[in-house]
Amino acid sequence: MADDPAPAGPFDRVVLIFNPSRAGMASRIDALQQDIAAELPGLHVELMPTDFAGHARDLARSAAAEGAPLIVSVSGDGGYNEVVNGVLEVPGSRAVCTVLPAGNANDHHRSMPEKSLMEDLHGNRVRRIDLLRISFRGPSREQVHYAHSYIGFGLTPLMAIGIEKGGKGKILELISVARTLSGLRPFELVRDDGATARFDSLILANISRMAKYGTVSESHHPDDGRFEVVTLPHAGRWKMALMTLRAVTLGLGHQPSVSSYAFTTRNAVPCQIDGEVVHVQAGTHVLVESAQGALATI
Repeated sequence: MADDPAPAGPFDRVVLIFNPSRAGMASRIDALQQDIAAELPGLHVELMPTDFAGHARDLARSAAAEGAPLIVSVSGDGGYNEVVNGVLEVPGSRAVCTVLPAGNANDHHRSMPEKSLMEDLHGNRVRRIDLLRISFRGPSREQVHYAHSYIGFGLTPLMAIGIEKGGKGKILELISVARTLSGLRPFELVRDDGATARFDSLILANISRMAKYGTVSESHHPDDGRFEVVTLPHAGRWKMALMTLRAVTLGLGHQPSVSSYAFTTRNAVPCQIDGEVVHVQAGTHVLVESAQGALATI
């Protein structure tokens, strides 16, 4: 990956954004502060605890508007998604983002090169990676959102909803997944060329691994201006179960990659963006594009 020339000098501070109510978070933040102070004693550490869902986006926007901070999201994929979207709302920001895993889903962190935060701070090597930009245009709203890892329609958001209702833990999650498969309903979309398609699952992925699917693609290049499209046309629950089994064992192999993907929903459908579920109305035009080099990270 190419190095990003900005910021030219070292970070002017480290901003830690975290959920203080998560178990063990207080001791982890204390340890991070001590490690940074020991390694780089002149670097100021700013703490930004969140108070409510969506607060991380506001905090990241505020931090990104001033100076050249390294914004560290101590969170899972959903919390990091909020941070990324907050930073992207500040044009020309010199902020750099990274994530330390502290959630139920940490797909993005697992897909990035394995290095410690201290190594990254010492190296001060900034690079740019792509994001997925999704635009919803419907009768009552127009909205743009960014994803650092994946966007899923059909099975993936339904699994997330089922797991949230069924509870965390491997046994409860497996039961929830089985229930989701048994109640799966296909969804229809109309592509921009007028063709109609009926799917059980549609995943647009900027990373190769997803926790609930295993390996969905062989691509390992989140900076090539393209993303993978993983589709399962409607074929019944047994084929869906076999696809899931293959993903968590052998992987799904090479998938087609594109720089944009567009369609209009024929019916209401849930959509999962980096682990967070949103509900898309029928008749909504959806455009997913690769935002090449949109995120500065270490």
